[in-house]
Amino acid sequence: MYGFIRVASGVHKLKVADTKFNSKEIIKLIQKANSKDVAVIVLPELSITGYSCKDLFFQKTLNDEVLKSIKDITLNTKDLNIISIIGAPLWHKNRLYNCALILQRGEILGVVPKSFIPEHKEFYEKRWFTSGKDIKNETIFINNIEIPFGTDLLFRKDEIIFGVEICEDLWSVIPPSSYQAINGALLHFNLSASDEIVGKHEYREILVSQQSARNISAYIYSSSGVFESTTDVVYSGDALIAENGTLLAKAERFKRESFFITADIDIEYLKYYRRIETSYCDNKISLTRTIETKPLNSIKKLQRFIDPRPFVPKNREKRNQRCQDIFAIQTAGLAKRIEHIGNPKIILGISGGLDSTLALLVSHKTMEILKRDSKDIIAVTMPGFGTTKRTHTNAVNLCKKLKVTLKEIPIKNSVLQHFKDINHNPEICDVTYENAQARERTQILFDLANKEGAIVVGTGDLSEIALGFSTYGGDHLSMYNVNASIPKTLIRYVIEWVADVKKEVREILLDIINTPVSPELLPNRKDQISQKTEEIIGPYELHDFFLFHMIKYGANPKKILFLAKEAFKDKYEEETILKWLKVFIKRFFANQFKRSCSPDGPKVGSISLSPRGDWKMPSDA
Repeated sequence: MYGFIRVASGVHKLKVADTKFNSKEIIKLIQKANSKDVAVIVLPELSITGYSCKDLFFQKTLNDEVLKSIKDITLNTKDLNIISIIGAPLWHKNRLYNCALILQRGEILGVVPKSFIPEHKEFYEKRWFTSGKDIKNETIFINNIEIPFGTDLLFRKDEIIFGVEICEDLWSVIPPSSYQAINGALLHFNLSASDEIVGKHEYREILVSQQSARNISAYIYSSSGVFESTTDVVYSGDALIAENGTLLAKAERFKRESFFITADIDIEYLKYYRRIETSYCDNKISLTRTIETKPLNSIKKLQRFIDPRPFVPKNREKRNQRCQDIFAIQTAGLAKRIEHIGNPKIILGISGGLDSTLALLVSHKTMEILKRDSKDIIAVTMPGFGTTKRTHTNAVNLCKKLKVTLKEIPIKNSVLQHFKDINHNPEICDVTYENAQARERTQILFDLANKEGAIVVGTGDLSEIALGFSTYGGDHLSMYNVNASIPKTLIRYVIEWVADVKKEVREILLDIINTPVSPELLPNRKDQISQKTEEIIGPYELHDFFLFHMIKYGANPKKILFLAKEAFKDKYEEETILKWLKVFIKRFFANQFKRSCSPDGPKVGSISLSPRGDWKMPSDA
């Protein structure tokens, strides 16, 4: 389903050294996961015996029972498409190895031994186990069947490739999963027996998340539960699933029954991200034998939260930190530009809308950083045919509160003269009518900049740049655009954050936030906004969602539609989403020519459409 695969991390009830009991619990867990469309499940380290058997690992009775349990598990899962990764101690060439067995439809596809054997503090595995890190191109016999054996194994079905490592392998300087990723593995499964001490859980989360980010992969981790021996330590049954640095799922620890957690991994996203990350492509190390699996379970219904506002953190504390960082990047970028060109004044058009408000706030903070007088900011309000009292009043009052230089230059007469010059009927409110106003305002700003020795600060945001919702040669232009990589859905929150910091302008800012988005180019009726942007081009929350998934994840239109239906299922009908998705795609491709000559501006997030940086596209694609 659109490149998603469901994976699971399971922890089963266990009796130390009771392989019959353990195998029954393992089988039940695998069968239940299979019924939930799980493609691959991983269980804890040495899951057939328990990790804490100690010297019992040397007992022939236990080892014979291990082989019987493996046979029992394969027999009872022979009709299932799910791949199961379980742990067992296995003898090979008179050495005992801590192993992961990869099973599907009654067959053992391969066996991967643990590479790094801990021998420190509470761990003393070298007493029993031998490192398998140098085992490559070998086989092992299990119940008289020859099976691929080694740390050079990867497993593949079509474009889904995964590798396996065991516990300490992840904690090593260079984990085996790093080499697996270089050789194409998109998922890594870890069978672990990590005991629980204060603070270790948080560190494990960081370790799993960072390894998934470093490898641009998914990392699925399962650790032994509370039924291991508690002679000296306690195990909590920690289960974690991360995708490219984001923790998608984690278990409640210390549970006293068998369980598993699941997450739907976006394989297409991981593949796309690897293609655009050249540092990944520069790593080339030949490692592997690839084992072909049988068909995997497919997802019938997605069970992954799709954030309808991917640019905006839901957690208020994180959102405020994000807004603070964005504002700091904007002001730092503008401050450097101003210093470099000789400390000019700042000129910008102020309309009482979101974008120009944020640009003014950034300019004001920049002058404060540079220890300049706020009067060196020249804010120009240019009321036209569609300007309403609400937006004009907010613009004027904000400028007065910030103590900047305010100029008011009405444009109606000059635009009417322009209509006369080009023989345009002012009663025809078409694109000429609208763009003439935008270009007149831009001309005023640039000419004033020449007169005052100033730099024109642009206001257009990332959403408008994506849609081309600006006038070419008009508000499309500036000398430095501080909002260039901030989407409309996020700008509101940046302004809200400033409102919490600058109490003296809070009331004005909150009213600006609550004002409908409009270019105010068409004549207003009874001083009410007659031209609402989102009625013309569609909801910005949809367009920002489309933009995020197209640029960051490389999703095609069908997948974007599928994701949007999931994210907005309680708000928009499919027909509505499809309508605006078509608008987005058409406008995005038609307006690259505007982006190709866009002004400089700072990148603040992971998505930018700067032709000098992140997005290079032919204007006539």
